[in-house]
Amino acid sequence: MNNNVAVDATHRRIAEIVQELYGRPDADSDTVIAELAEHAAVEIPGARYAGVTVTRNAKHIDTPAATHRWPLLLDEIQQRHRQGPCLTAAWEQKTVHVANLQTDERFPLYARDALAQTPIRSVMAFQLWIAGETMGALNVYAETPHAFSEETKAVGLVFAAHSSVAWNAARRDEQFKKALASRDIIGQAKGILMERYGVNAIQAFHMLRKLSQDSNTPLIRIATDLIEKQQGTTG
Repeated sequence: MNNNVAVDATHRRIAEIVQELYGRPDADSDTVIAELAEHAAVEIPGARYAGVTVTRNAKHIDTPAATHRWPLLLDEIQQRHRQGPCLTAAWEQKTVHVANLQTDERFPLYARDALAQTPIRSVMAFQLWIAGETMGALNVYAETPHAFSEETKAVGLVFAAHSSVAWNAARRDEQFKKALASRDIIGQAKGILMERYGVNAIQAFHMLRKLSQDSNTPLIRIATDLIEKQQGTTG
């Protein structure tokens, strides 16, 4: 009973952490995932360090958040050998538990370098759902073997689920703001062309698109350059 009460309290605390982060108007996606990693290292039982691993194509790995240099180094090892618990959790959408790196035989090259280069002996990785083609995992680490339990898994799964929602929401908000900013820039560029050449909005947009295609330059870059040049001649 006491254990259930403690777990419920942890779940509520995780929900409150995510709600507070998401409610912050100045919290960009980098801040959100960095703070979530810091909280993961505190809230997930047995964790000493935490990190987030993301990959798009199994060839390049990023670590957008880490509470220590060990998660960063371990992701470098995973990229080097294209194997490891965090990558497996991300690719196969499951939880991966390495109770003891010294005896686990699933990732031999990863384990060899991790044992030689870090003090980490236990790893538990939880798949993160990320919108789009990106795959990811929330990972916790400890310096002693068998540091993680079923409670670690239960809390970690909840934390990973909440983290996925919060990070995706923050990334979506950023994309929306960028889309609004791009639309405004393209609108300004269209206005310049409409005034300069006496064309309507649709014709102005077609002009911008043709310039983009002919020069193999993103449309937003064409529009930005046009505005900057206009400001330079009128400034």
